[in-house]
Amino acid sequence: MKADLALTQRVKAPQEKVFDEIVNWPKQGEWMLGTKVWVTKNDGVGVGGEFAAFTGVGKLGFVDPMRITEWNRPHSVSVIHLGKVVKGTGAVQVKKISENESEFIWSESIYPPLGFFGYIGYKIIEPFF
Repeated sequence: MKADLALTQRVKAPQEKVFDEIVNWPKQGEWMLGTKVWVTKNDGVGVGGEFAAFTGVGKLGFVDPMRITEWNRPHSVSVIHLGKVVKGTGAVQVKKISENESEFIWSESIYPPLGFFGYIGYKIIEPFF
């Protein structure tokens, strides 16, 4: 079963700055709860760049490797999840509202592990994203 998630947030910062902060993969742990991210290929920049994220607490969690499939700075970046636990795609868009305000849109379309039970688990934790 596929699970879709979308989050939209206004940010008081220019579009370029928001985009650059989002694709600073190692810094994602500062704003993404329980996540540590590191770059694994091509500095995590551009189509074909790769990075991985560990999501969990302590040693309890999973690694989610991703490859960039679309890179359109400062507008959007898309990824494919390559791991054994999470499969699917993700995308980030940054829309310019004004010179100093942007809209950040994060969406995921994933197939949680464990079929129906994974989908139910995902729906339980979805509000915390």
